[in-house]
Amino acid sequence: MQFVVIVWTVFSGLLSGQESKIKAPEPCGAIPTERQVRWLRMEWYAFVHFGINTFTDREWGYGNEDPKLFNPADFNAEATVRAFKDAGMTAMIYTAKHHDGFCLWPTKATKYNVTLSPWRNGKGDVVKEFARACKKYGLKFGVYLSPWDRNCAEYGRPGYLKVYERQIRELLTQYGPIFEIWFDGANGGDGFYGGAKETRKISGEGYYNFPHIVKLIRSLQPNCIIWGAARNGDVQWGGSERGFVQYPCWNLINMDSPNEKWISLEADTTINHAGWFWHPGQASRVKSPEQLMQVYMDSVGRGANLILNVASDRSGNIDPADLASLKTLGQMRRALLSKDYALHAKANASEVRGNSSKFAAANVTDGDMDSYWCPEEHTAKGCWVEVQLPDPVSFDVIRLREQIRLGQRVKAFRIEAWQQGNWRVIDDEGRSIGNQVMRKLSAPIITDRVRVVITDSRACPCLSEISLLRYPSAPIATAPQHSPPGIADALPREGWKSSAPGADKAWDGDDSTYWESNENSLVIDLGQLTEFSGFTYLPKQDGNVKGMTDHFRVEVSADGSSWKKAADGEFSNVRANPILQVIRFPRPLKARFFRFIGTSALEGGGASIAELNLVR
Repeated sequence: MQFVVIVWTVFSGLLSGQESKIKAPEPCGAIPTERQVRWLRMEWYAFVHFGINTFTDREWGYGNEDPKLFNPADFNAEATVRAFKDAGMTAMIYTAKHHDGFCLWPTKATKYNVTLSPWRNGKGDVVKEFARACKKYGLKFGVYLSPWDRNCAEYGRPGYLKVYERQIRELLTQYGPIFEIWFDGANGGDGFYGGAKETRKISGEGYYNFPHIVKLIRSLQPNCIIWGAARNGDVQWGGSERGFVQYPCWNLINMDSPNEKWISLEADTTINHAGWFWHPGQASRVKSPEQLMQVYMDSVGRGANLILNVASDRSGNIDPADLASLKTLGQMRRALLSKDYALHAKANASEVRGNSSKFAAANVTDGDMDSYWCPEEHTAKGCWVEVQLPDPVSFDVIRLREQIRLGQRVKAFRIEAWQQGNWRVIDDEGRSIGNQVMRKLSAPIITDRVRVVITDSRACPCLSEISLLRYPSAPIATAPQHSPPGIADALPREGWKSSAPGADKAWDGDDSTYWESNENSLVIDLGQLTEFSGFTYLPKQDGNVKGMTDHFRVEVSADGSSWKKAADGEFSNVRANPILQVIRFPRPLKARFFRFIGTSALEGGGASIAELNLVR
């Protein structure tokens, strides 16, 4: 017996030695840094737009707003952060400075900051209060710092770069660890600029010298994720402010070239249809938890991260309607992830690299995202891994993950289920996997065996996880799905007339149609003398920004001959976020004729309107 034990010990040692000689696959293409890996595992977090725009009912401030307007009545950073924590979020990012240039911390880089406001008797610091609340509740904290500054007299000149660098230094040295810094892409245009009131164009993204800024950030906070920075950072925009990324989602730029680089994607959207900042009447515009859950699936479920904007109102707190929807969304997300039927289930595969347990099929069900199954080096397609459950279960979401430290490799896959003695394809449209992908079936299925077949890959696949989940049913008490904003206080449009061809499409109640003209103006006869306090404008909704009006002037007349200007300005951010714009006049007006003039349009001239309403 002693001889047998000795022989087995020696044999086991030989096997162990042989396994240790089996090398892991070489990385394929660009690979993420460790900070990018940690960031991707955060999945979702909050965006908080809260500043001078909150009190002016604007999305983009002009830069000349009076700091005394900023005076939240009951600002409570802890209550806001606690709501994010309760929803299951992992962090928050605060807009420390938006395009208007007003800084929400006592910066020494500009006088245009929170110390000029009456809030906290001029001694307040919104950034500090949010940072402390995040630390208390275990959330990571990040900051948004707009490169564009419509207040600074030096913007567009070399002097502004010193101002901006000082702001970056302050935020990264005074508030503890910053997990992400956000550089927006809206750079240059008309603004106050210290009283110049002019349009300033910058010489492309090179004006900011982002390579230098990135080096500065790395020296101050090496673990800080950098959003944007003209692709010099770690993360870039997902391509839509509606909260989804395209599928397949590749975290690679210049793919399959010598300059291939790993840059992760972040999807962003708001919790309501009102905009990024809080606006009056926002409670009627909140998105339902069901809609937001779909946003989660179309972003996190496609391999990106999701940053969900939940703006503070003028009291300094989350609007109750937004809060209710966020709470239910958190419950639905927890329900989705609460039970993984594949966890610790048996697994086998078509082949295993070197027959080593280090790369065994069981690694896809062990709950460890760092372990992975891998076939032999030469196998890039046609291989499979199977999960065997102890009993049949019902599920409708399959989550897959790759070991992204070795690159994003899989290009196509299909999923099969064992039913009635045969393998049946339940999903043959799988493409990239990357950090993760969640494939939702059209209906739940019941089975005890599931197989993932890799049909194409850039190199031998390295699959770290297969999870079988159940999509949550909506709770009985959910936030209602409301009508588009502005409709509740809109005036009737019966009897409106215009001689312009196709003008009725601007008020036909159909968002998919629109009036468009090279003449850039539209005169509407309201039929009778009418009192109104403003108007709403919905940009084109066809996905084509060409000809979309972004600056306007409106005029009114009692007789159609003598005109008076009622308002002018910009429709902020309509290129990326073509939501309903609500424009209020300083005082109510009476008129029979209304003239809309598009003073500029995106990528061309003319004017366009999907829907126009007058409001009480």
